[in-house]
Amino acid sequence: MRFLPGLILLLPLVSPLAQAELIDDVNDRGELRIALEADIAPFSFKQDGRLAGFEVELAELLAQELEVHPSILVTDRNDLLSGVESGKYDVAINHIALTPELQDRFDFSEPYGYAPAQTLVRQEPPRPSSTLEKIQDQLLGVAQSGPFVEHQSLVVVADKQPVAQAPTPDQVVAMAIPFQKGNPAFQASLDKALQRIKADGRLEALSQKWFGVAKDRP
Repeated sequence: MRFLPGLILLLPLVSPLAQAELIDDVNDRGELRIALEADIAPFSFKQDGRLAGFEVELAELLAQELEVHPSILVTDRNDLLSGVESGKYDVAINHIALTPELQDRFDFSEPYGYAPAQTLVRQEPPRPSSTLEKIQDQLLGVAQSGPFVEHQSLVVVADKQPVAQAPTPDQVVAMAIPFQKGNPAFQASLDKALQRIKADGRLEALSQKWFGVAKDRP
């Protein structure tokens, strides 16, 4: 028993190192903070002053499966991924392509959709040169063809003006949900929620509703 006081004294030094898991924060708040741009139909857009689209409804289903309220927050490209990185948003559901470059910055859910794509280079707001070099030619997202959009495109970040390039016929990209690294319990909960939505046909029904075809598998 002589060492017990010493152990007690160590507890204040150890406890600050423990970091709450994202799933605990989400449950404590009772809401999932979801960032999207709401500027590309049929993914997410405003219709008669209200949010609509495939990813809006997917966000609502995921929050329902997690038993929390969906707090859907409209933002722009400047803030979308940096907001997830900083913890301002829990996730981004914004037709984001699952790429090695982004996997260096975020953990991801399992894919919720797949899309053929042609390459589009677009300019991202300026960042420090070291950061810009790291994300050169980084895939960010997908804007698919559908009832409300004109072109298929795989979005690539580069320090260039937008230039359309020829599509690769067999190119398929996976769309997934990024969140802060180091949250395995949240990842497991999110993946299980997605799996339930896939298993009972709700994800396929959403895809059929907004795209006219199933896009939940390659």
